[in-house]
Amino acid sequence: MALPYTSARWPAATATVLLWGAAAGSVVFWGLRLTAPADAAAPPAVGGPAIVAVDPTTLSRFLGGVSTDPTVTAKPDAASRFALLGVVADTDGQGVALIAVDGKPPRPFRIGSRLGGSYVLQSVGPRAATLGAGGTSAPTFTLQMPTRPLAVLLPPQVLSLPDAN
Repeated sequence: MALPYTSARWPAATATVLLWGAAAGSVVFWGLRLTAPADAAAPPAVGGPAIVAVDPTTLSRFLGGVSTDPTVTAKPDAASRFALLGVVADTDGQGVALIAVDGKPPRPFRIGSRLGGSYVLQSVGPRAATLGAGGTSAPTFTLQMPTRPLAVLLPPQVLSLPDAN
C-alpha cells in the first residue's frame, strides 16, 4: 500500500536542497572574501581610450564604400578574370582549354587564340593553361584547374547487436 503523501515530499525536499546549496555557496564566498590578504593591490586603472586619427577614404573602402574620385580606377587582378574549367592536351604541343572569361559561360580556346582582349593562350598542360601578352612573349600567368579532394575510404564498421537477455 502506497503512502498518500509521498508525492508531496518532493517540493519540500527540492526547496531544502536549494536553500542548503545557497547557504553553502554564501559561506564559501564570504570565507574567501574575508581571508583574502588586505594588502593585495587592486588592478591598475585603465586610462581613457586613445584617440586615433582615421583616414576617411581608407575607412570607407574597408567598410565596402566605392571611391568617388574619378582618377582612381580599380583594376581587377588579371588572373581573377579567368577560370580554367578543362584542358585537352596532346603530345604535339597542341590542345584546347575550356576557360570562362569575366564570369561568362566557358568557351573552348585553342593554343594561339586571343582571349580577354589582350591575352593569348600560349600552352596547355595537365590541369594547367599558360596565358601571355603574345604568342612568343614570356608567360604572364598560369591558370590551374581547381583540385577536388580525394575520396576517403574508411574500412567497414562492424555493428554489434544488443544481447537479448
